[in-house]
Amino acid sequence: MTARTRRSGPRPQNPAGPGIPCRETTVTSTGGARLHVEIHGPDDAPTVVLAHGWTCNTTFWYPVTRLLAEDHRVVLYDQRGHGRTPATPGSCGTEALADDLCAVLDAVLEPGQKAVVGGHSMGAMTIVAAAPRDCLRERAVAAMLCSTGVSRLSVESRVIALRGGKKRHHAHRLLLGSALPFGPVTPLSKRLLRYVTMGPEATAEQRTEVARIVHACARRPRAEWGKVLGRLDLLDRAADLTVPSVVLYGTADRLTPPVHAHRLAGALPDTTLVELPRMGHMTPIEDTGTVADALRGLVRVHLKEGAPGAAGINGGESDSKVTPAGPREGSTTA
Repeated sequence: MTARTRRSGPRPQNPAGPGIPCRETTVTSTGGARLHVEIHGPDDAPTVVLAHGWTCNTTFWYPVTRLLAEDHRVVLYDQRGHGRTPATPGSCGTEALADDLCAVLDAVLEPGQKAVVGGHSMGAMTIVAAAPRDCLRERAVAAMLCSTGVSRLSVESRVIALRGGKKRHHAHRLLLGSALPFGPVTPLSKRLLRYVTMGPEATAEQRTEVARIVHACARRPRAEWGKVLGRLDLLDRAADLTVPSVVLYGTADRLTPPVHAHRLAGALPDTTLVELPRMGHMTPIEDTGTVADALRGLVRVHLKEGAPGAAGINGGESDSKVTPAGPREGSTTA
């Protein structure tokens, strides 16, 4: 697994903010996958590595990056077939997710250096998939998992309101695996995406940004990864994620309803559960401040030497509810 810095001439202003250093690199993973990686912020700052979800790309994390990059080294990467990472047909699966996260960690961290890892949706599934790997155990000191589930996604999703578990399961699997083109962003497509992915308080600007990101995902990789999600079952790996973790979920999330967060938190050895009232699936965009605070708190407590206190998730203006959720026995459902 190798990394190569890309030099591509003048770049637009770093979205993390003026004066914030930014560089790009390409990391080679298994099967020849060439992962687009961005590093924002000072090189001598504590490192946070973030993995995006299905149909998204590095720009999904830019709102969070803007809040962190002045005093954190924020590493973003595009999953296979997303953003600026080319597709590798036939290689999509949970082991590839784990391979790619470990490849990025090895490429951006020096020997002995550690990081806080965070993931949204499929990005959080990536962290759970990598939990048994020596790389994650040696490199990660803490994890943030938001808007995610690790099993029964098509059964418990609430996007398609059908009675009967089997009908809903098959309908959601068809939706996940569809390769139909989304076409251009239109007022109708933004309304549909708002219903599927966002809560009732999402702003017009947030709805437009989510539509722009999702519509940019190529349809064939979208369908291939969607089929992976339709049969996903990583619950048995959650116990291997032994680092302290925070699980965040929106109460209005239709794609991964709260039952998933409760089940995951019940299976994790050491976690805190954070409820985000009226937020949907796109929590890093819908409630950027709380997500950034969760990452900042994990860095402060578990990465910076001699840091006092508990994992400070600063609610500020947020209505988030924080619940210690581990260690536990068994799993919890809602």
